Amino acid sequence: MRHTAPTTLPEQLLVQTRQRGGEIALRHKRLGIWQARRWRELADETARLAGALAAAGFGAGDALVLLTQPRPEALLLSLAAQWLGGVAVPLDPDLPDAALQALLQQLSPHYLFVEDEAQWRRVASDGQRLAIYGDARGLNGIAGWTAYTALGGGPAPAEPQARPTQPAFAFYRVQADSAIERQAISHAELLQEGLRLVSAEGLTQHEEALAARAFAAGGQARYLLAPWLLAGFRLNFPESTATRDQDRHELGPTLVASTRETWGRLADQVQQRLPLPGSLRRWLVDAALAPPRSWHGRLWHGIAGHWLVRRPLRDVLGLTRTRVPLLVGEPLTEPAARLLAQLGVAVRGWPDPAQWQSATDPAVHVTGWQAPDFGALPQPG
Repeated sequence: MRHTAPTTLPEQLLVQTRQRGGEIALRHKRLGIWQARRWRELADETARLAGALAAAGFGAGDALVLLTQPRPEALLLSLAAQWLGGVAVPLDPDLPDAALQALLQQLSPHYLFVEDEAQWRRVASDGQRLAIYGDARGLNGIAGWTAYTALGGGPAPAEPQARPTQPAFAFYRVQADSAIERQAISHAELLQEGLRLVSAEGLTQHEEALAARAFAAGGQARYLLAPWLLAGFRLNFPESTATRDQDRHELGPTLVASTRETWGRLADQVQQRLPLPGSLRRWLVDAALAPPRSWHGRLWHGIAGHWLVRRPLRDVLGLTRTRVPLLVGEPLTEPAARLLAQLGVAVRGWPDPAQWQSATDPAVHVTGWQAPDFGALPQPG
């Protein structure tokens, strides 16, 4: 059978399913154990979820609001909403209550997913046609709410209903003056930007990527989710934000896409582990990190400095195998960038080019788009 080139995220999911359906696509650590799912399983679950959403009345142009830390359920629900021609609206679960309430009042979501009881207590529990929770602890038997595992309904459309120029994700932020702004990113733009990253960084299906932050920003969709669907590598979710550093250390990802805050936090962890200033050990560490200025400095900085200083510090951060360290959004502070570079972590910045607009403007304008050259995609092997 001849398949046309994919132009939406759900179509790209089907491409990966055809090419490597039996390979591991996603892993999530739960109760200390990594749980694996294959591409074929993801496609089947996405179709099931799309059927459940459709049975609840979800259709083209509708929005699914998600209030959660990164977890597979949120990702697959997003793809299911997009399968039906709808848009996924991830909200940052770390938003202050006032900002979150302002956004929820603006959105008045009919379709809503929350991660657990803590997030459920922050949202209004009425007015939804379908309200879903992921973690059942403390939420069993809540009237009007459905467990993710209990979702069911009729069959989903056999083919994805999304169109390339339709928004796949919409992101919202609250300004200091309480104004709410919206950023919508189309399927076409996500695939185009994702393909640009895949090509520039030489990403293949052999990468291990860690999704350690909530998907509530456009950069995560552009430079992590879209490349995952395009290159077919493994996407890994930590057990929680509290365990993400330990999980990163255990996983040893080759691809890390993080924000200024995350990279800055990792640089701070390195600083905290350095010996006291003025000590002999600190002098040796500084000599291993700083560019050498003499022959004996080059000797120490080279092999000895790598194995005794730089590699152990990278290992502490879980970055020993990282070859693609990406910065999404705002640039690093100069001290953090310098320290990470001294460790051999050359963080590359990828900006968020989308434009924010007033959330009261219903129009979604997709301009300047050209069809991605999918012939440049890496071939399975």
